[in-house]
This record gives sequence, C-alpha cells and structure tokens, in this order.
Amino acid sequence: MGLLDILLGRSKPVTPDLDRLFALPSAAVALEAATGLTPTGQGAVCFATVEGAAFEQTHREVRALLDADAGRTPVELCQDSYGYSWLVSHRSPGELPLLVNDLHAVNSSLEVNGFGPQLLCSLAAFRHDDGRRLALVYLYKRGTFYPFAPLPGDREQRDTALELRIRAVLSGELPVEEDLGRWFPVWGAPGL
Repeated sequence: MGLLDILLGRSKPVTPDLDRLFALPSAAVALEAATGLTPTGQGAVCFATVEGAAFEQTHREVRALLDADAGRTPVELCQDSYGYSWLVSHRSPGELPLLVNDLHAVNSSLEVNGFGPQLLCSLAAFRHDDGRRLALVYLYKRGTFYPFAPLPGDREQRDTALELRIRAVLSGELPVEEDLGRWFPVWGAPGL
C-alpha cells in the first residue's frame, strides 16, 4: 500500500484465512453455555453462481471428497431465490468439527481451482429448544464472523437483540465483524 492509497483512504483487502473456521467448535461450546443454542449439523458455503466445465469438474471433486463418508447424506448443490449457489453439508449435530472440515474443504477446493473471487460466505447453523435459529456466518473476503438470527415466521425479520448478545458472547472466541453494516441477512439460507 502506497502513500497515495493512505491519503485517499484506501485500505488493503483482507486476505481470507480459512483456518479461522476451525475456531467454530470451541465457540459453539461458549455459545451453548451462554444461550442454549446447539449445532444442527448443517453448514453451507455460498458463492456467486458459476457456469462452465471447470466449475462442474470442481463440483464433482468436492462431492467425491465429501461424500466419501459411508452412511451420510451427500453434499448438495442448491440455488437460493437471489441466484446464489450453496454447497450444503449435513452431519449429525454432534459432529461440528467434521462439518467445519467440510466447509474448509469446499472453500479450499473452490479457491485452489480459481473460484476464490466467487466465494461469499460460509455458515454453520444452530438452534434452541424454543425454536430460535442462528447461523454463524463467516465472510470469506473479510475473514470475520457475524451472527444471523431470523425470527420465526414468514416475514423476513431478524432478532437483533439475540445477534448483539451473540456478538458479546463470541467476542473472545471468534474474530467478529465490527461493521454491523456487513452483517448481511442470509434469508433462505440452507440449514436455517
């Protein structure tokens, strides 16, 4: 970054650090102790939809890698109503470390095969016995996490009080996104 960048207020983009995903299992312990939210066993990687043979080959490689576990639900590719693609992994609720491995492998495979610029976020889903839902969302391009808590029902509303409480609980566990304007809603995300 040069002097002109400093004078014009430009900042150097954050380099993605996928290894931050591995902090999720310990953060989940703190989350459960403070709020009663537990992992659902579902997680997903979101990316801008990509077409072409190169992506199809990468998708087949990712599926082959993650579907190698006998007896588990295969990884699925789906598209949301906004046109984004999601690679969804299903594990049992007690297998959060394995789910994190899946998310890391998907992100890494897409990145290594040249699709890093299309990566948007990853999420791990949580729920409470009273029906509340939560996603811990990892922003690929920022290297930070934020909570997303949709309210029950058909209307797209967030439980902002819960999100702010989760931010306080996780502040020592995960790199939490400081800019609340970047806490994008992920309506209709798989697993929520």
